[in-house]
Amino acid sequence: MSTLLNRRLALLDSDANRPLLAGGLRGIERETLRVHADGKLALTPHSPALGSALTNPQITTDYSESLLEFITPAEPDIATALDELDNIHRFAYTVMGNEMLWHQSMPCSLPEEKDIPIAWYGNSHIGMIKHVYRRGLALRYGKSMQCIAGIHYNYSLSEDLWKVLQQAEHSSGSAMHVQSESYIALIRNFHRYSWLLMYLFGASPALSTPFLRGRPHQLETLSDDTLYLPYATSLRMSDLGYQNNAQSGLVPPYNTLLEYMRSLSLAVRQPYPEYEKIGTQQNGEWVQINTNVLQIENEFYATIRPKRVIKTGERPVEALCARGVQYIEVRCMDVNPFDPLGISLETSRFLDAFLLFCALEESPLTNQVEGDENVENFALTVKQGRRPGLMLSRHGESISLLDWGKELLERIAPVAALLDAQRGDNCHAQAMQVQTEKLQHPELTPSAKVLDAIRAANNSFTEFALQQSMRLANEFRARPPAPEQLALYTKMAEKSLVEQAEMENTQSGSFDEFISHYGSRTSSEICCESFNEAALMQNMEAQATTTN
Repeated sequence: MSTLLNRRLALLDSDANRPLLAGGLRGIERETLRVHADGKLALTPHSPALGSALTNPQITTDYSESLLEFITPAEPDIATALDELDNIHRFAYTVMGNEMLWHQSMPCSLPEEKDIPIAWYGNSHIGMIKHVYRRGLALRYGKSMQCIAGIHYNYSLSEDLWKVLQQAEHSSGSAMHVQSESYIALIRNFHRYSWLLMYLFGASPALSTPFLRGRPHQLETLSDDTLYLPYATSLRMSDLGYQNNAQSGLVPPYNTLLEYMRSLSLAVRQPYPEYEKIGTQQNGEWVQINTNVLQIENEFYATIRPKRVIKTGERPVEALCARGVQYIEVRCMDVNPFDPLGISLETSRFLDAFLLFCALEESPLTNQVEGDENVENFALTVKQGRRPGLMLSRHGESISLLDWGKELLERIAPVAALLDAQRGDNCHAQAMQVQTEKLQHPELTPSAKVLDAIRAANNSFTEFALQQSMRLANEFRARPPAPEQLALYTKMAEKSLVEQAEMENTQSGSFDEFISHYGSRTSSEICCESFNEAALMQNMEAQATTTN
């Protein structure tokens, strides 16, 4: 264990500071396609009974009108957030009729690209720009890729905890600056170690053959309708999932929040020839927000993001510039088809220990060489993670996934013990034990279990996925929400429809004016106005001097 990790654990393991561990917040965003009983994509509009996809804070859509997104409030205990996610599922099933939720990360049987409906958010300027952005995604990456679903895990630590660390370690700068750079340090460690999450929790080793629409691939054939890789953990996170050549090297390994914001700011302003050929309008209709590498910052595909809750009309980087990093969003988690919510409490407890470890552990500055190594380790794990004897690279030297995984779990164990000491139970230690068993027995991983289940379903991904989705749909329908819960979500849905109508009725100006103004507010200008760039640069130089 590193000296820094030892010191920080000792500092937090006191009667005065231990309660701070309960002060952070957790939240989950779960994506899921709506499908018919035959497993084909539901092309019906988003139900008004679910509320407005634009303004309902807990039920919206992601890329497609058919791709629901359930969002829990941020809670101090992830168990509470999971209970709320369960309530959202049960409410949704009260209004979905014969439709059900597709309980996989990789999509169901999709119609032709042109027939996949892009999410619609109404006629307000904000709603229209969300729709146009998705039109741009369709042109740039195709619609099928946008139908892949995942779990996003939102995580923060108490601001008071960061202040305790700052005071104990005599870190210079404002509390906002130190907190922001501490989250960036967490992200550096996450990139070093996130391959472990893919081994332990990847759950998409196979996909439906038509999903690739004839694209070249190196997958093996399991049956006429199913492609797979025998040792894969997460094809969703491989080059068959969210990948885009235009984004290659877009955000190089970064050591400060300023570096991250600069990279995204540049990408939002940098023209891209292929997108310029398309243009922003066709036949008088907007088809993408702009012709740059990124239309907006959120278009950048990342396994983890620094985040700040945004205000209405505010851009993500504007929020980071003005108020710093508030939390991080982990975006690489697959939907586990064996968990009714797509993620279990046990998995969440481990994530909490893993992320706290990433926050407290020494996090040296990174560079392009290490960044490439991290990317390669991740890529090897998602495609070959269960291969016996698989070797990864650490600081340029080979190490087996098994040995490195054991080392990491041993280093995370004291962090889990500290979380259990704060709670007065052993739930984190129990979650750690389950992960240790997965390392020793790859057949216990979700990806291995998924392949076993597919083989038992006539070697058909679609048949397994449909059976599992139907089984869970029946379970949710058998547990309708209590009357008070039903009333709560119904009222939330009705209120959101009223809010959308008010937005549409009270807006002024044309959409052309709105989108032009939106595009003119470049992130770099906001950064220069809102962030003390000189102080950040001075800090970067000090860090570089210390490192060298």
